[in-house]
Amino acid sequence: MATLCEGYTLCGLAPAQNRLCSGIRGIEEERDSDHVIVTDSTRSVTLYKVSDQKPLGSWTMRQGQTLTCPAVYNTKTKEYVAVSDNKVIRIWNENDVVLDKAFKATVSADVSMVLCAQGGEPVVLFQRGAVRLMDSLLSAPQQPIEEVLAQDEAIRWSTSIVAETQQLLIFTTELKGEHFFYLHRLNPNSVQKYRLEREEPGLSPLSFSASYKNKYISLLCLYPNGHVYQSLISVRGPGAEEEAKLPQLPRSLLLSIPVGEELLEAASAIILDDAHVAVVGVPHPSAGPGKDYLCIWNTNFQTLQAGKEMAGKLYGQLWSFSNKFFIPHGKTLSVIPFACPQSSLASALGKLKQVKTEDSKLSVLVPSWNNILHGENVLPPKTVETKKSRTQRRTQSIPVLTTGQVLELIKTTPAEEVHKEVEGLLSRQDLQPFLGQMASILVSRSLADPGFYCSNTLALLVHTQCLCHSVCPDLLPLALEKKDYFLCQLCLQFFPDIPEAITCTCLKAFISLPDVDAEKLDLEPESVSFMETIISTERSQAGLQNGFSPTSCEKDTADSTSGQQTRGKDTKNAKKPPEPVCPFGVHKAALINEVLQTAYSDTFLLPHLKDLSSQHVILFLEYLQFLYLRYSQDAFPQKHGFRSPRLDQVMDWVCLLLDAHFTVLVMTPQAKGLLQNLQGFVKSQVRLFLELGQIEGSLQELDKMKTKEDMGQYSIEVIELY
Repeated sequence: MATLCEGYTLCGLAPAQNRLCSGIRGIEEERDSDHVIVTDSTRSVTLYKVSDQKPLGSWTMRQGQTLTCPAVYNTKTKEYVAVSDNKVIRIWNENDVVLDKAFKATVSADVSMVLCAQGGEPVVLFQRGAVRLMDSLLSAPQQPIEEVLAQDEAIRWSTSIVAETQQLLIFTTELKGEHFFYLHRLNPNSVQKYRLEREEPGLSPLSFSASYKNKYISLLCLYPNGHVYQSLISVRGPGAEEEAKLPQLPRSLLLSIPVGEELLEAASAIILDDAHVAVVGVPHPSAGPGKDYLCIWNTNFQTLQAGKEMAGKLYGQLWSFSNKFFIPHGKTLSVIPFACPQSSLASALGKLKQVKTEDSKLSVLVPSWNNILHGENVLPPKTVETKKSRTQRRTQSIPVLTTGQVLELIKTTPAEEVHKEVEGLLSRQDLQPFLGQMASILVSRSLADPGFYCSNTLALLVHTQCLCHSVCPDLLPLALEKKDYFLCQLCLQFFPDIPEAITCTCLKAFISLPDVDAEKLDLEPESVSFMETIISTERSQAGLQNGFSPTSCEKDTADSTSGQQTRGKDTKNAKKPPEPVCPFGVHKAALINEVLQTAYSDTFLLPHLKDLSSQHVILFLEYLQFLYLRYSQDAFPQKHGFRSPRLDQVMDWVCLLLDAHFTVLVMTPQAKGLLQNLQGFVKSQVRLFLELGQIEGSLQELDKMKTKEDMGQYSIEVIELY
C-alpha cells in the first residue's frame, strides 16, 4: 500500500508579485537522486543536496536579465544549460562563479524549453514548434528556425523521454480551445500529431504527465472536474495514412477524483508507476472543502491510499524524483518521501499455498489486472476437476445457474445451498469482477440476519485471492464478531490494505483468546507447523546468528571494571541460561504471527497500540523475545516454505510496543527483566549493523580503487583497509 513519509523543508520561497505563482520555474534532477537544481521565476539557479537540505551553489543573472526556462543538467558533459531573455542560451559548470562570464550564444528564434532526459542529450524546443539538438544548434546559432505550429497555436507543456535507443520530445499545444499532442522523433527526424478529445465545454487540461514502458508512451491528463485520462501512443513511426490526416488521440478514464461542487483551479497529476498516480491540489474525500491535499491514488483499485494536507497555498506544481515529491506550498518548498509497493494481486495476495485435501478444488488462477482493465486476450484459467466434481457433473440434471442468478439466490437461500452454488460457479468460470459484489451480499445478509453465517463460502471467496479490504470492509470485522479466526487468518494473509485500527483489533482479540479455545481451532496448516517446529527445536549452545547469542548478551551486561580473564572465566562457569519458553500456545501464536506480517504505517498504528493493556503488552513482548531467541540459534531450521515473520518484523514490533508503552513498562515491576533483555537484543543488532556498515564501506573503497598496471608475471599486492 502506498505511503507518504514525514516531509521536510528544502528551502524557502521568494515572494512573487503574482500570488498565483510559487516563484519556482522548474526543478530538475542533477548528478544523482540526492542533488536537484531549482530555477526560480526570475534570475537564480540553485543546486541543493536534498539529504542535507542545504545549497551547494547558486548562480544569478545580472539585473535586467531574466531566466525564461528551467535550467537542466547535462550528465554527459557535467554542465548546466539555461535560456535567458528567450534567445540567449547559457552553459556553465559547477566551478563557474559568475554566470555572465560563462559561455552564451544567441539564437535566431524564441526558445520555449530546453529539455534533457536522463541518459539523453539536451534538446531545444522553440516556441513555434521547431526542435534542435543542442550540439547542432550551437554549431550555427543563427541558423534559420522553421515554424511548425499554426498561427496563434501555443505550447502548453513539454518533456523529453529516452525510449530504448531513441530520444523523443513530446509536447502539447492549444489553439482556439482545441488541444493537440506532438510526438517528435529525433533519430530519424519525424513528427506525429494528434488531436486531444474534448472534455466538457469550457474545461481545459490542468496538467500533463508522461512515462514510457513497453514501446508505448503513457500520457496522463488531469481536468478541472477531477477526471484523469490516460492515452497510449506507440513510439513506432506513423504510417502514410496517419501522416495524411490528423487522428484523434484515443483515451480512457483512468481515475475520477471527487472534487465536490467547485472545479479544481491549481492541481497537477503525475504518473508514479503502472498502478499509482500522485495528485496535488485536490480535496480529500473525507475532509471538508477548502483544504488541499497531496494524494496517492491506486488506479487498479480506484482507492485513495495516502493523503497529506499541505499547509499554505498550493500552486498546482509537483515534481517527483527517486521516490521523493518536491512540492511548493505557502512560503516553502517541501520534500516528501513516498513508497509505492507493486500493485499486483498475484504478488500482494499470492502468499498462501492452497490446502490440498481429497475433495478440494484447485483455486481459480488470478489473471492480471491488465487482463481485466484493458481487455487483453488471454486463455481462460483452467480448472482441474476432482473425482467428486466429475461425479456431480455427470449426475447433475438441472441447468447450471448464471452469475446473476447466483447473486440473487444467495440473498434468500440457506447457507448450505449458497455454498454449493458458489462452489459450483467458481469451478465453472472466472468470477473475479463479481467476487466483491458476492462477498458484500453475504456479509450484509450475515449482519442483518444473526441466524445466517456462511463461513465456508466466505473462506472460499477469500481463497480466490481476488478480494481486498477496500472491496468488502465489513468482512474482517464480521469474522472477528463471529470469532471465526480461520477466516480472520485468511484475511490477514490475503488483504494488503487492512487499516491499522482493524489490525490492532485482531491483535487484541488473539491475545485475549484462551489457549484452550485456540487449540480447538482449525487454522492454516503451515502456520501451525512453523510454530510446532520452533517450539520443539532443541536449543543450540554454540549458536551465533543475526548478531546475537546468550554469551554475547552476558558480556554486554558484565561488570565493566572486571578484567578480561575474569569475564572469560565467569562466562565459562556460568549456568546455562534457561530455555526460552513461548508464552502462547501453538495455534494462538500462529494467529499472532499473521499480525506481525501485516502491512502497516507507524504513524497510524501507534495510537491504536496504546489501547493495549499493560498485561497484554508484556505478554506480547515476551512472545517477541521468544521469537528473537529462536531466530538467533543456529539450530533453528530455516523453513523458507513456511509463512513466518521475519526477524526485522519482530524487531520493528518490539520498537513499536516500546514507543507506545514506554512509561507504563518502566513503572511496571514485572517488566524490568524483560526490558533488560530487550536492551541486550537491541545492542546486539546495533553492533551487527555497525559491522555490516564497516564491511560496506570497505567494499565501496575497493570498488573505487583504480586497477593498477600489470607489474609482471608475478607480483604481490597488499590492500590495507584500516
